[in-house]
Amino acid sequence: MRGLFVTGTDTGVGKTWVTAMVARHLVQQEIQVGAYKPTASGSQNGRWADVDVLREAIGGRFPEERICPQRFDAPLAPPEAARLENREIDPGLLRSGALWWSDQVDTLLVEGVGGLLCPLTDSETIADLAVDLGWPIVIVARNALGTINHTLLTIDVARRRGLKISGVVLNQPEPPDPHDRSLDTNAGTIGRLGNVEILGHVAYGSRDLLPFDGTATIDWLAVTGHRR
Repeated sequence: MRGLFVTGTDTGVGKTWVTAMVARHLVQQEIQVGAYKPTASGSQNGRWADVDVLREAIGGRFPEERICPQRFDAPLAPPEAARLENREIDPGLLRSGALWWSDQVDTLLVEGVGGLLCPLTDSETIADLAVDLGWPIVIVARNALGTINHTLLTIDVARRRGLKISGVVLNQPEPPDPHDRSLDTNAGTIGRLGNVEILGHVAYGSRDLLPFDGTATIDWLAVTGHRR
């Protein structure tokens, strides 16, 4: 089973949105794809929006318990959200939940929680899980003033942990500030200073992930290892 780990520079940068976009693209290419989120925190009316989005993106074929086995109501880091419910994160399930998909799909998209250093258990971070799974990562960053520092820090952590970075996606989860001139320069600066490929961007409210030059499509088959 091939895999791709989608992480971010922060919470709320659009990891779920980007993961779902990649999933829909692979489904259109007739790739058997799964989506896995090790934990989810923050429910509304007993539903977890991220899980619902991922389930829809892969065609609604798999139960939410397989897409996200450990779900909590409070919008907190997973260990804290679990404690509020007198529960604990099951570290074994974090990994076995991902490996379950190996008999079901060709490619698994794993969406992390928060950023690479977000606590996953009392002793582990998202980076630890990404290292254990061993798949390349895509970093989702907010395209706004300040993102250069956040993204370069994430790149640095990933490389120190030996993670292969497939590239960066710049997303606009909120309406852009018309006075923010960094929108036109963030990609070039991050690509140059981080020595990393900028895969593309998502405009606010868009369902499309596009390359910055607007002339080519992103080869997600290559990013996920289906084409070299």
